Amino acid sequence: METQAANVVWHHATVTRSRREALNRHKSTILWFTGLSGAGKSTLAHAVEERLYQLNCRTFVLDGDNVRQGLCGDLGFTHQDRQENIRRIAEVAKLMLEAGTITLTAFISPFRVERQYARNLVPHGDFIEIYCNCDLSVCEQRDVKGFYKKARQGEIKLFTGISSPYEAPENPGLNIDTGTFALEECVNQVMSMLELRGIVTH
Repeated sequence: METQAANVVWHHATVTRSRREALNRHKSTILWFTGLSGAGKSTLAHAVEERLYQLNCRTFVLDGDNVRQGLCGDLGFTHQDRQENIRRIAEVAKLMLEAGTITLTAFISPFRVERQYARNLVPHGDFIEIYCNCDLSVCEQRDVKGFYKKARQGEIKLFTGISSPYEAPENPGLNIDTGTFALEECVNQVMSMLELRGIVTH
């Protein structure tokens, strides 16, 4: 049976990614922040975006909670729905990469195979995995949403770190101890990495 996608042809625009990057005066990339709930992914992503904005960079943060209110509002938290959630985010991030934007994603994205899927969508070097490495005990202490407590009590099923596994990155582009370092130091580590890779310059 022929699928609808078989009848769709990709249209090649005259305004290319490289032309957009030249206009923006910086390269585009995907910064994929991953880690447990409470590890500081969203906080760090937004703080990095603020720093980049001050350097006149074109940026956008795809935040887990925000995306689930719109793009992925029809998804639950089953294994299949979680996979679809990451697939959609990866596809959006790919489009934003082509738009010349520095795209920051803040999702638990607990499984290596899903993060690898996102990495494989874009050219080598355009996907930078940033591991917000924070001990579970610290994440639980920060539990402002009360999720860990509910998970411990069995009120939330398949909660990452409690009743569902988190597979830490084996070779991330950046491993940040967000449980120890202050936010400013974490931001500095990300910015130093971006400068080293030639994505942004002062």
